[in-house]
Amino acid sequence: MTAKEYLSQAYRIDQRINSKLEQVEALRSLTQKITASFGGEVVSHTRNVTSMEDAILRLMEEEAELSGMINVLIGIRMGIARCINSLPDPDCQLLLENRYLCFQTWEQIAQSMHFSVRWVHTVHSRALRMVDKALREGTHAHDSASKEILESVHSSSQ
Repeated sequence: MTAKEYLSQAYRIDQRINSKLEQVEALRSLTQKITASFGGEVVSHTRNVTSMEDAILRLMEEEAELSGMINVLIGIRMGIARCINSLPDPDCQLLLENRYLCFQTWEQIAQSMHFSVRWVHTVHSRALRMVDKALREGTHAHDSASKEILESVHSSSQ
C-alpha cells in the first residue's frame, strides 16, 4: 500500500458512512410512514402484516452496520494521525492533517498555511515520501484488524 492509499482510507470510509447515514434516514422515515390499523373491517386482499416489523429490523441492521463502519473510521483515523505525528517536519504534518483528516481542498490548505497551491503540492510530495519511508521501515505499524475490516467494507460496496 502506498502512502497516498494509506492516507486516503479515511476519506473513502467517511464517504461510505455519509451514504449509509442517508440510507438509515430513509429507512427511519419509512418506519414513520407505516401505520398499524387497529380494529375495523377485515379486508380480503393479501397484505404484509409484518411490514412495520420488517422495516424496523432492516433499520436496526443498517444502524449496526453504520456503527461498525464508524468504529473502523475511528481506528483508521487514529492510525493515520499517529503516522502523521511521527513525521519530523511540522509543515508536512499540518498539510497531511488538513488533507487526509480534515478533507480540505488544496486551495483551502494553501490559504490556511499561507502557501501557494504549487508550494502545497511540493510539500505534499515531500510528506508522502516521508510516509512511504515510515511505512516501509515499519516505524508506523498498521492495525491489522482495522485493515481486515476495511477490506470487508470495500468488498461489500462492490
